[in-house]
Amino acid sequence: MTLTDSSEKYILVIDVGTQSIRASFIDLEGNIREIIKTSIEAYYSSQPGYAEQDPEYFWEKLCETTKALFDKSTLDVQQVKGMSITTQRGTVVNLDKDGKPLRPAIIWLDQRKAKAEGWPSGVVKAAFQLAGVRESITYAIEECEANWIRQNQPEIWKKTDKYLMLSGFLISRLSGQFVDSVGSMVGFVPFNYKKHQYSKKQSINYKMFPVERKKLADLVFPSGQIGKITAEAATQTGIPEGLPIIAAASDKACEVLGSGVISPEIACLSYGTTATIQTVNDRYLEVVRMFPSYPSAIPHYFNTEVMIYRGFWMIKWFKNEFGYREVELAKKLNKEPEELFDKMIEDVPPGSMGLTLQPYWSPGVKLPGIEAKGAVIGFGDVHTRAHLYRSILEGIAYALKDGTLRTEKTTGIRIQKIRVSGGGSQSKNALQLTADIFNLPVEKPHTYETSALGAAINAAVGLNFYPDFETAINKMTRIGETFQPIPENVKIYDQLFNRVYRRMYRRLKPLYNDIRDIINYPKK
Repeated sequence: MTLTDSSEKYILVIDVGTQSIRASFIDLEGNIREIIKTSIEAYYSSQPGYAEQDPEYFWEKLCETTKALFDKSTLDVQQVKGMSITTQRGTVVNLDKDGKPLRPAIIWLDQRKAKAEGWPSGVVKAAFQLAGVRESITYAIEECEANWIRQNQPEIWKKTDKYLMLSGFLISRLSGQFVDSVGSMVGFVPFNYKKHQYSKKQSINYKMFPVERKKLADLVFPSGQIGKITAEAATQTGIPEGLPIIAAASDKACEVLGSGVISPEIACLSYGTTATIQTVNDRYLEVVRMFPSYPSAIPHYFNTEVMIYRGFWMIKWFKNEFGYREVELAKKLNKEPEELFDKMIEDVPPGSMGLTLQPYWSPGVKLPGIEAKGAVIGFGDVHTRAHLYRSILEGIAYALKDGTLRTEKTTGIRIQKIRVSGGGSQSKNALQLTADIFNLPVEKPHTYETSALGAAINAAVGLNFYPDFETAINKMTRIGETFQPIPENVKIYDQLFNRVYRRMYRRLKPLYNDIRDIINYPKK
């Protein structure tokens, strides 16, 4: 190990995503000084629609990644002053009284459904129907993993001592304590999103997701200290014993913070496995009724969100189904296939020669409707794989622009610029067409590892390196590149968005319903 300037201080960040685990050392100016990335299997399926993974697999891969980071580091690791962890959202783990997993973790991509039985009923059910929220409540009850386990694996639920988010499980292994961040509470659990605390037993939220309080982790607000690395965890991970663990937030919330977004006139687009558009607010708002604003990575703040469930997963789908040539060539050139895809579409004009895609590839999405399916219209003999690839990028951007309009209507605040994070932000074509479709400046942060950077900001504030979040953001985030709208492209996209894309769902909805009636997919 080579030592460098010992006056520098570093923060260790562990970022557990859907497709990889990354461990990095980040300095107090927001630079990723060193990073190790370990690819992981997102999930396995024992039955169609199931998405599960062994919790021990996550822990083993985390240990492998952090050990490699410390072993290979050329920095003075004694200057690592604290750490934080951010993870994928909505993945849940059941532990017994000894802290051992009772069953595979249910991954956020899982599609199984519980039965909405017993509640709501009678007058309450009629009241929800009258208020137009019964379908949303039923949807949430059916999506709750705890409800499914209770109904289908009652012996597992009976033995469950702790029911944790993936973040809480990994923190328990690191610290020996069942503690999690308020900022990681995204999922079907009895959590009051307005008050940022667990729901009381008499609340509607608890009746929907009746998980006993004793089974849930204790909560700390982002930037609060969760605990310290135990001797056992130090041996397994290579992380120094006693290193302070500072609460961060979910990966999406950390992406927003790491992009330097702190006020609602700037929207953060996440071009990740799930594509989202989020804004930060100091008040609770629901862009989609009955779907909450999630906790921000800034304590007591809220992130509005519109989510495109499969998002940039569609790039992986394209790569698997149509990209064999680029995948093989990328191996020879030691490049990522996405680099070659990006070059492939350089000569495809804006609008993909009329090929227009609706990115609802995931069954049962709530927005725009649970019957929605993916669609591509406008095919002609002029179209190639390159046109299809560009239409995927455009379709995701159209959907997020639609989410932006919903957000502006809810908040009453006009969005003035866009920040883009996530793996998709590495594509210059994706960023330029985003600027053109939104007709707004699109800013790319200096690093696309914005989730890790956001977690590092939490740690920097929690360790008192900076007095507040505004100071930390000013010191640790900056814009790497800006993409301005091209007027002639804006004209094309404006017409395609308003005259074609926004009308597609309404025109196709009856057909989606017919398909669902005939083949029962997604299941009713």
